[in-house]
Amino acid sequence: MKNRHYPIKASDFIKEIEPHILNYYKRPGRPTGISHYHFFSAVLYVLKTGIPWRDVPTFYGHWHTIYKRFKRWSENGLFRHLLYLLQKKKKISLDCVWIDSTTVSLHRPGSGSLKKRSSVDRARS
Repeated sequence: MKNRHYPIKASDFIKEIEPHILNYYKRPGRPTGISHYHFFSAVLYVLKTGIPWRDVPTFYGHWHTIYKRFKRWSENGLFRHLLYLLQKKKKISLDCVWIDSTTVSLHRPGSGSLKKRSSVDRARS
């Protein structure tokens, strides 16, 4: 296992993070196909590199499974809670910025150059 793919050691994860997951998140149903450790490492990898979910390396597990669990954990506040705990213990240092088209508007000329009009279009105007 390469350090860049698994930034937290499995023993540290089991000792410091997994108890919080088990206390905070009790979900009935069948057991997960991907361990919490592999899932957490995959999400940290996505956050670090900025890659799309579909490009998550296959050794973490299926990208859609990872995305769905991340979405559930984000919606119920578990992922934020875990990141806060890790930052409080000085295990990680995070600076998060979320930017998309809903937060940053684009001025009209920023949408691209003008399209060339054909001679038929010019004759109509």
